[in-house]
Amino acid sequence: MKKILVPTDFSEQAESALKVAAQFAKKHNSEIYLLHMLELPTQLIDPATSGSGNQIPESIYFMKLAHKRFEEVLSKDYLNGIKVYEAVQFQEAFDGIMEFTKDNNVDMVVMGSHGASGMKEVFIGSNTEKVVRNSDIPVLVIKDDIMVSDVKNMVYATDLMEKNKDSFIEAVQFCNMLNAKMHVVYINTSNKFKTDDYLEEKSTALLSGVDTSNLSFEVYGAESVEKGILKYASKKNADLIGVSTHGRKGLAHFLNGSISEDLVNHAKRPVVTFRIK
Repeated sequence: MKKILVPTDFSEQAESALKVAAQFAKKHNSEIYLLHMLELPTQLIDPATSGSGNQIPESIYFMKLAHKRFEEVLSKDYLNGIKVYEAVQFQEAFDGIMEFTKDNNVDMVVMGSHGASGMKEVFIGSNTEKVVRNSDIPVLVIKDDIMVSDVKNMVYATDLMEKNKDSFIEAVQFCNMLNAKMHVVYINTSNKFKTDDYLEEKSTALLSGVDTSNLSFEVYGAESVEKGILKYASKKNADLIGVSTHGRKGLAHFLNGSISEDLVNHAKRPVVTFRIK
């Protein structure tokens, strides 16, 4: 893990994410890219759209203000000894984050989130949700300050599909990097109930060829997958929840929903997502 991206709006949640990224960076000698997106009206970015150049000073003002905030952040003691690169881009946050990860070969995104609920969650969604849904690399979502060294138990929810094994192996490697115990769980619900024979066959295939010395597998019954994951994580006193995401878009996403996005919104614990490729 050489490059970690931390998108920031200079909020308390964004700083919590940066603190966590700093811990990873110190442990793995990583670089941090601190990205701030300026979502300005088009006429402030491109005067040609308004027929006047009078708006240019305003965009310069916002740029200078962002760099001043960067100076304050970069003076924090927890960043001592870490290479941190600041970047400001005039672009919508989600698009900018996605492009930045690809252009700079980022290995992991660490984002802060305060969650969402109600109509905002359904119709608007947060930039964090969109990144979780679309990112090809792991995304770690932080709600509050945590110590990475204190992460001892990670719950990973699986659907036991063999096509998702690559993302499962990526999750195992991430958990091993943390030196944490991995609790793999399949949530068995009444509307999608699976028999013991089915579960044994699928779990055997999933775990085949994987070092299980620091890993356990369990089936947990619940009324819904999301509630089951949250209850199981509480039962195991998990410090972190891991889940793979399909990256559904459009109508398919609206109809099927996304467990990963629901967890990002509703879990009090940190959530890390791995893309199913």
